[in-house]
Amino acid sequence: MVKLKNYNVSVSYFVLFLTFLATVSCKQQKLFVSRIEGKEIGIVKEQPQDTTIEAFIKPYRDHIDQDLSAVLATAPQTLDKNGQWQTTMGNLFSDAVMLKGNPIFLSREKKSMDIVLLNFGGIRSIIPQGDVTARTAYEIMPFENSLVVIALKGEQIIEMLDYIITEKKAHPISGLTFTIGKDNKPKDILIQGKPFLPSQIYYVGTNDYLANGGDNMNFFKKGIYKFDLEYKLRNILIDYFKDVDVVPIISDIRINVEK
Repeated sequence: MVKLKNYNVSVSYFVLFLTFLATVSCKQQKLFVSRIEGKEIGIVKEQPQDTTIEAFIKPYRDHIDQDLSAVLATAPQTLDKNGQWQTTMGNLFSDAVMLKGNPIFLSREKKSMDIVLLNFGGIRSIIPQGDVTARTAYEIMPFENSLVVIALKGEQIIEMLDYIITEKKAHPISGLTFTIGKDNKPKDILIQGKPFLPSQIYYVGTNDYLANGGDNMNFFKKGIYKFDLEYKLRNILIDYFKDVDVVPIISDIRINVEK
């Protein structure tokens, strides 16, 4: 006769033994780097030209180059962004945005832009003296930014002016003039030639990057309405150049400093 007590004890030990083996086998092994191997692979500077690919691409490249090189206007002198508060390049760019963007805003929303504010750093090149082409516009504005109009309250307009004064950069502006007082505050503010009214809503044209608070222009994020005109600033420049035979030199003073 089998003694059940001894049998149960044997089974218990056997189960414990299997559990121990399972635990040891499942335990994660620690891995160590024992050797690093590598080999040098030379870089071939020049690959044999694939004439088939080149023949396929060339007509498209030539067509694009022809479009970019077509003369749209003439600049009597070089326009750049050198200047303390306003520049010939900034004045022209902001005025072009106002001129070309306003008819679209008017037709879509039955409203007009009061001010245009762009950023100094967004201008990446000059307009050189001589022929002005579509390539010139691409060099000035290589980004895909589009025109956005933000409706701002009077208090945000003051924030905008304070920002310009604090930044001390020639951010392109159009439709707006003011004086920096001795207290470093804006005064004599005119918008579209009329005195600034704190209670009024003003429509400010800018680019989509700034409209979202880029360059710390956080006052734009407080706007009560936002309209994306889906009109790239680069295309605005191209269309503007097509409309003028001679690029104007716009050097009027938009920001004065009280003596």
